[in-house]
Amino acid sequence: MREISAQKIIETVSELCIKANVFLPDDVSKSLETSALNEKKETALGIFREIIENIKIAKNSGEALCQDTGIAEIFLKIGQDVHITGGNIIDAVNKGVYEGYKKGFLRKSVVNDPLERKNTGSNTPAVVYTEIVPGEKLEIIVLPKGGGSENASTLEMLAPLEGWEGIKKFVIESVKTKGIKSCPPLIVGVGIGGSFSSAPMLSKKALLREIGSVSKNDFYAKKEQELLNAINETNVGPMGLGGNVTAMAVHIETAPCHIASMPVAISMQCHSCRRMTATL
Repeated sequence: MREISAQKIIETVSELCIKANVFLPDDVSKSLETSALNEKKETALGIFREIIENIKIAKNSGEALCQDTGIAEIFLKIGQDVHITGGNIIDAVNKGVYEGYKKGFLRKSVVNDPLERKNTGSNTPAVVYTEIVPGEKLEIIVLPKGGGSENASTLEMLAPLEGWEGIKKFVIESVKTKGIKSCPPLIVGVGIGGSFSSAPMLSKKALLREIGSVSKNDFYAKKEQELLNAINETNVGPMGLGGNVTAMAVHIETAPCHIASMPVAISMQCHSCRRMTATL
């Protein structure tokens, strides 16, 4: 049994929160640069230039990429042979988020109650997902999720008979009506199957994949490209002002489901797809 201290988790989460809000992953930056080369409309091209310049300013200044530094979504893969010492793992994650947002001068965006709406002042509690996996390592992924793109995410319980065409229609209509408010170009995570509770989780996990990766399932790899092509024909464009590139990627994750159900969840992600990973 390998021991990992709660203090090490606090320090790691704190560092990840700061880095995730300042440094955009290389795959996202490269995709934005490639998308700019494919953009034909001058207004859209100007938006890409501004986005790319903003990435450089954040990197050089150490300031956050966006004023909305998000709710901290934390994905933990906990090796079954890992033992956490010196504290509770969830408490450690929350303390790490608190310290990271404080040290990084990042905006705190969490309210204590949906109706009372008093800011907790710490950006906690974080949203923590845990998965037990073989081994003796602990993987931590921090995904700061902004409110705009989160508000555009959605779920539909489709009838199985609606099939792929029903799924495609739901995704395209959702991008047209809601994606426009999510600071496109987007990364669109699609979760198909599971249940009312697990389909959104699939769609959110889809956002953790690198841009340029494809589904391991050949059928869904083709459907990812089909959806991406269809979304980029909507002319929503960067920031919703029209253009050739509305989305940089569509990622599909699936799971078995009930014979009478076909849940489909969509997690919209703005162009600033901030995520940072560490393995202890």
